Amino acid sequence: MTTAPTAGAPQAPAAGPDRIPQPSQGWYRVPGTDIKLRRVTTILSQGFPKPQLVFWAANLTAADAFANLPRLVAASLNPADKEETYDWLRKGHIRKKDERANIGGAVHDVIEAKVLGEPIPETFLTDEEIAPFVDNFLRFVTEWEIEFEASEMVVGNITDGWAGTLDYLFRSAPIARLLKVPPQTLFIGDTKTGGELDEKGVYPEAGAQMSAYRRAEVAWLRDGTQIPMPKVHDVGIVLHLRPEGYRPMPLKCGDDVYEAFRHVQALAEFQRVLAKSVVGEALTLPQLTEERAA
Repeated sequence: MTTAPTAGAPQAPAAGPDRIPQPSQGWYRVPGTDIKLRRVTTILSQGFPKPQLVFWAANLTAADAFANLPRLVAASLNPADKEETYDWLRKGHIRKKDERANIGGAVHDVIEAKVLGEPIPETFLTDEEIAPFVDNFLRFVTEWEIEFEASEMVVGNITDGWAGTLDYLFRSAPIARLLKVPPQTLFIGDTKTGGELDEKGVYPEAGAQMSAYRRAEVAWLRDGTQIPMPKVHDVGIVLHLRPEGYRPMPLKCGDDVYEAFRHVQALAEFQRVLAKSVVGEALTLPQLTEERAA
């Protein structure tokens, strides 16, 4: 969804990061305009089926329950603790997401440091939980000859009404050779830290997400300059990063996947607007008057 700029609208700053759209409540607003662009991750969360999350949450709850049986039994006998413990158990998936968010944020900060040529924060190198992820990420960069072009870059499609922040753009001669494309080919990259290394941890919606970023019309540089979106390959790379290792996973993100993303966008818009008015109030039989009853 987009809205056209109106006469007299405030002008965007002449320069600086304040010109970069920022996400807020599922939208990006282009500074200095009335243009609102739906957030790509919001579109995918509202319109893309994720049955695997149901099983993941159920398995996590079961594991937490068995790991804390004495606590659960004790709480079940004490009404004062029962509600609190029940609430703790059912929110296990939220705690796990928060943990992953911390790790993902640290990995993004490491990528930022690599792109900017800055030293990696010492706290990441000494943290027992984060350090293995960082080590494997640095292995990936070295072994696959990764050359970062950009990271955490906001991109958008004004025509189709969406915006998002891609993880990074990069070049890799080994990946280019394997995909049989020129060595200077530009790829979209993303990092996922869930699952296990020998199991699922990368899902098709990541390809849908990258297909949107690939079809962006504009991108914003760090200084707020708006530029055309660079041309990238129609196969993106998701780095499945785990403490025990890593896997570079190629995902299709071409025009056919983007067409599917547009269908997901339509479903998300249905959920946001039309779905709220589809179900009406229950009908009741009208009261018969005495005249009609006779």
